[in-house]
Amino acid sequence: MKKNIFWLVGEKSGDIHASCVLEYCNVTHPDWYHFGVGGRLMEQQGFHSQFPFSRFNIMGFVEVIKHLRFFVGVEKKIEMILLKQKPDAVVLVDYPGLNMRIAKMAKSFKIPVIYYICPQFWAWKKHRIFQLRDYSDAIGYILPFEGDYFADSQIKATYTGHPISEEISITSTREDFGKKYDLDPECKWIAFFPGSRDNEIKKLLPVYLKTIKMLQPHGYQFLLSKADTITESLFNKYLNSFNISKLKVIEGRNYEMMKHADFVCVKSGTTTLETAWLGTPFILCYKTNWLSFLIGRFFVKIKWIGLPNIILNKSVIPELIQQEANAGNISTKINYYLNDKSSYDHMKKELHYLHELLGKKSASREVTKLIEQQVI
Repeated sequence: MKKNIFWLVGEKSGDIHASCVLEYCNVTHPDWYHFGVGGRLMEQQGFHSQFPFSRFNIMGFVEVIKHLRFFVGVEKKIEMILLKQKPDAVVLVDYPGLNMRIAKMAKSFKIPVIYYICPQFWAWKKHRIFQLRDYSDAIGYILPFEGDYFADSQIKATYTGHPISEEISITSTREDFGKKYDLDPECKWIAFFPGSRDNEIKKLLPVYLKTIKMLQPHGYQFLLSKADTITESLFNKYLNSFNISKLKVIEGRNYEMMKHADFVCVKSGTTTLETAWLGTPFILCYKTNWLSFLIGRFFVKIKWIGLPNIILNKSVIPELIQQEANAGNISTKINYYLNDKSSYDHMKKELHYLHELLGKKSASREVTKLIEQQVI
C-alpha cells in the first residue's frame, strides 16, 4: 500500500544517514512516497524536497538566532503540510532544535513520529528524554551507551546500530588513491577536514592553512577536504590568500582520505566517528562563536566533545578547543604522533576497539522496521 512519509533532516550527516534508509525503503516498499526536508543524497533516492537544504545547515546558539525568522517560517509551513497532507508518519533525524518541536506538533495531530538518532540528552537537558518519550511513537538510537539511559528511565527504544557500519565503503587502495591525486608514496600524508558549513570554514580553514605552512618544512604531503555544501568563493578566498604549493584539495572522497592518510585533523561532529571507525589516528579541533561556546559550556555537562572519547569514556583523541585550536598546537600534536610510534600505535589500538564496539547491525533495516511498525 502507498504510504506518504514526511522526513525532516537538517544536516549533511543526517542526509547521509537518511539516504541509506531511503535506499533500503525503496527496495522493500517501492510505493512509499518520501518528502519534506532533506539533502542531495536523499533526493538521489527519490526524495521530494520541500525546502532549500543549505539553509538548515548551521550550528551554534548565536548562529541559530541569526536565522530565527527562517526557522519560524519553516515551522509554520511544516504545520500546514502536516494538517493538509496528513502524512502516514513523520521521520525525524537528529537535528533536535527544530525536530523536537515538530515531534510535538505531529503528535498533537495524531501522526506517528519516528525519531532516529535521538537528541544527546545525556550531554545536556537530561529531562528531554521524557519529552522524547512523550512526542515519539518509536525511538532509534545509534550509540550503545544510550541504551542505559533509556533503560534507567524505563523508556522503550531500539538500538539500530550505528549507520557508519554500512555507509563507509573504501574502493581504492592507498597506491591507487596516491596515483589519482599525484601523492608521494614515500611521504606521510596528513588530511584536513575544515567542515561542511560556511561558519566552520571561516573558523577553521585559516587555522588549518597556517598549520600546513608551519608543517611544510617536515616534508609531509597535505590533503584538504572540500565539502559540496559550502560557498566555493569563500573557500577559495582563504585558499588563495595563503598560496600553498603542493596542497591537494579533494572533493567527495572523504572516506578514502581518512583511510589512506597517516594522520587526520578533523572538526567536531560525525567526522570524528567516521575517522575513528576507519582507524586512522587523528586530532579534533573545535572553534565556534564565543557566545555560543560560553552558552554551550554552561549547559553541556560532559568531559569531552568528541564522540570517540565519549563512547570510550576516556581521552583517546586529543581535543583542541577554541583558542587551543591554533596552528602552533595543531602542528605540535601532529609531529608528536607521527614521530612517536608507541603513542601512534596505542591510538590505533583504541580505535580498533571502538570499531568493534559499535557492532555490525544494519541501521537502514532497523529504521525501516520502526517505520513499518507505525504505518502498516
